[in-house]
Amino acid sequence: MTVTQDLSFVHLITNASVLVQLVMALLVAVSVMSWTYIFRKMFAIKNARLQTEEFERAFWSGGDLNALYQDATSNRRKSSGSTGALERIFEAGMSEFNKSRASNDQASVRLDGARRAMRAAYQREMDGLESHLAFLASVGSVSPYVGLFGTVWGIMNSFRGLANVQQATLAAVAPGIAEALIATAIGLFAAIPAVVAYNRYSHDIDRLAMRFESFVEEFSNILQRQTR
Repeated sequence: MTVTQDLSFVHLITNASVLVQLVMALLVAVSVMSWTYIFRKMFAIKNARLQTEEFERAFWSGGDLNALYQDATSNRRKSSGSTGALERIFEAGMSEFNKSRASNDQASVRLDGARRAMRAAYQREMDGLESHLAFLASVGSVSPYVGLFGTVWGIMNSFRGLANVQQATLAAVAPGIAEALIATAIGLFAAIPAVVAYNRYSHDIDRLAMRFESFVEEFSNILQRQTR
């Protein structure tokens, strides 16, 4: 068997120690889960941004709020709750405002109820958008250390094997060190995309959160003018 064959990735992985193989398997599984969440979150944020822009155009077009509320309610029923986040925030506030108005509550009570309902809906939407971000952050911060643990263990075993060798050469330790370094490489492969995705998605979600908060305040001002 040639040196190139001895140092091939497949040969190094299959001949690594059991603990190093377990570390590699764990990192590969974490990487697969990380990439799954990366793509799912990418599409979720993109859809949320498009739906927010679409609803903002409809809201600021100057149409009747009650008609817009009826459209939002019917859309949610037809699409089994797959309406946009901002539309659901609007629906929650408008629904509470209409209920309070039907009960002949005071203007301040109506506004407070609508604002609380929108805040609760806002928090639910943010929880959904931020789901799995903590996992990506954990992968980005922990994976390199898990890979480093496999590397240290592999190098330690490699040097322990030299105890029974009369003459230590680079050829004797190269396979053990190479297989150990693969664990670090896999750890970095899992960590780098997770860190990049986490930073990018956190920025995008923060921008959506600002748009949601601005809408809550602006819609509250509109409801306040209607109560006068």
